Amino acid sequence: MKWLSRDLYLPRRLLRNAASMAVGERIGAASTPTLPKKVAAVEALSEGPAFQRLRDLILAQAKPVAGERALDIGAGTGLLALALAGLGVETVALDREPAMVRRLAEKAAALGLTVEGVVGDAAALPFPDRSFDLVVSNYCYHHLPAAGKEKALREALRVLRPGGRLVFADMMFSLRLASGRDRRVVRRIVGKLLRKGPAGWLRVARNVARTALGRGEEPAPPAWWERALLAAGFEAATVEVLAHDGGIASARRPA
Repeated sequence: MKWLSRDLYLPRRLLRNAASMAVGERIGAASTPTLPKKVAAVEALSEGPAFQRLRDLILAQAKPVAGERALDIGAGTGLLALALAGLGVETVALDREPAMVRRLAEKAAALGLTVEGVVGDAAALPFPDRSFDLVVSNYCYHHLPAAGKEKALREALRVLRPGGRLVFADMMFSLRLASGRDRRVVRRIVGKLLRKGPAGWLRVARNVARTALGRGEEPAPPAWWERALLAAGFEAATVEVLAHDGGIASARRPA
């Protein structure tokens, strides 16, 4: 595992594309004044500096090439998919929420980009074997239980062409608080929520209850992801641990 606390610098072309994306997002927002609450929350998160940095880090590792075919799993409103399409990559964006796929389509149209939106499940991808050169994802897999994560990795391997790459970011810590990093991450998250007052206190209580009932988010630690990637059949699996709660994993389907 690698520890990563610095940003990566991307080619000028990608930076110019990111700037044009920001303009396009403003156009898209103006054309849709009222978004569903969940969609609006995801969009606001994706436009924040933390997820913008994650996008840049994922793309820097993925090294997309114009003309390749890529799949964005758990695409939300297009953080990764729009960037890939802007680089000339044939892009398919999958999300389980139809409203997310519709919003992504609106934003792609406002930018003059082509992105194929698909409603589907990360653990049961509706695509033929060997369909993509690249699979990416950002903060999707922690919504799945351990068995679901393992199935999702096998599905990603299945739809990748030989030599294809998987790169994703996700929460990467254990709620069992097995390590010092786990405890620091959870303490930081809980402290941030508690400082928000009653609304934050309620959210902490709700999350504790959901976790106790087995219905909450299920992040996995970095070492788990390395083992799971190799067990799924990937090679060259690496995990870079970020300074916050997340990490970026990458692996390759054997040629």
